Amino acid sequence: MTPDQRRTFIADHTTIGPAPFVPEVRLHMGGLAMSLWEAAALADERLPVPPPYWAWPWAGGQALARYVLDGPDVVRGRRVADIGSGGGIVAIAAALAGAAHVVAIDIEPYAVEACRLNAMANGIDTVVEARQADPVGSDDGWDVVLAGDVWYEAELAAYMEPWLRRLAARGAEVLTGDLGRAYLPAAGLSELARYTVPTLVDLEDVTQKEARVLRFGAG
Repeated sequence: MTPDQRRTFIADHTTIGPAPFVPEVRLHMGGLAMSLWEAAALADERLPVPPPYWAWPWAGGQALARYVLDGPDVVRGRRVADIGSGGGIVAIAAALAGAAHVVAIDIEPYAVEACRLNAMANGIDTVVEARQADPVGSDDGWDVVLAGDVWYEAELAAYMEPWLRRLAARGAEVLTGDLGRAYLPAAGLSELARYTVPTLVDLEDVTQKEARVLRFGAG
């Protein structure tokens, strides 16, 4: 699929509305997970077809976006990276809070196009740069690094954690959102905020989750 075809698919299979816990941010969102997964499987030539996680604002990302909007000094005037950005809720929140530039990075091409559409829907597409890449190991001198919900797989967590710690050690403000995922690092994190975030039953099996915003220590 071309980027234009992906954007058309996203527009045809989502509706634009406010994020449940961050209504300041408008997103292209899917409805019931299974119907969108089936549509994605029919449209995508890749096998296996990646799940369309970009179509929903996950609780860890919503918590991090809420924290940034409520405390804009974290990002105001600074260069920000949103890692594993999905549909871009965290990147968009950072832009709305006054970040000078935000790069939203994800390996999934549909997520990149969803982020671009969502940035346009919020009028901040000149501030948010959506980039398809594996960011681990790179460092563009970001002042702030935000990682919403990245602790759900052991392999991914083991891959991500050392890099985020290196960024914190060189002076970046590294924050992550988490709702009690199994592979969250066990040490070196300080809690900044805690929220009860609405969730979809067919994604998380419950209607709400407790989510925390955590900071990686520089040590």
